[in-house]
Amino acid sequence: MDRRELFGALGALGAVPVCAAASEAADHGGDKPAHGGPMSNPHFHFCGIHMAKNNPKLQFVTQHYCAAHTGGSEGDVFQCTLFDGTGKNAKLIGVEYLISDEAYRKLPDTEKKYWHAHTYEVLGGGLIAPGMKPDEEMAFMKVVIKTWGKAWHTWPDPKSAVPTGEPLLIWSLMGDGQVDEKVLAARDKEFKVDTAKVRDARVKEFGLEVPSVSPPKDMNALGRMWTDTGDDKPTPKKK
Repeated sequence: MDRRELFGALGALGAVPVCAAASEAADHGGDKPAHGGPMSNPHFHFCGIHMAKNNPKLQFVTQHYCAAHTGGSEGDVFQCTLFDGTGKNAKLIGVEYLISDEAYRKLPDTEKKYWHAHTYEVLGGGLIAPGMKPDEEMAFMKVVIKTWGKAWHTWPDPKSAVPTGEPLLIWSLMGDGQVDEKVLAARDKEFKVDTAKVRDARVKEFGLEVPSVSPPKDMNALGRMWTDTGDDKPTPKKK
């Protein structure tokens, strides 16, 4: 993603350090580093519904806490820690990396199969940024919609006492009718949002129809942003 765009969004949204206060308060002895470490970087918090690529019916409300890794040869990268909730005792369930569409296009197909698009999550209203004002959230979504994510849940079943089993490769909801309505309703209730209203506002703002991409047929399927076939381009909203 474009660095100016990313940091413009960071500044506009008032992103804050994840644990700067804790770093400053902690005293482990010895010389203290001149910086707060990687966890003191400014971060975003947003919430989405993840699904397992090998089982689209397995879905989770997932909290993302993301900071920027800057200066890479392919542009900046969002590095996200994933949690099952927003409380102090939430479980760390995985990681996700977000890259630009330009960086994604340069990957070989053997790597692309791990990456999912965010177009439907943004336009469909499934991705929200709790705590942001509406205009701030919209500016943030205009950055995220152009990214691809590579996510693994290393705690596959958050109900288990400890992380067990193989990590889950995560995919994104990419069309109407794919979300588990119970999961969505629980998320909306928790954060006091109405996904349908969020969707209407974003479709109007972007001027685009929501994507319609089928769930992956197998683990080697490559993601698409807008359509199942043909040119993978957005459709302008019908007036």
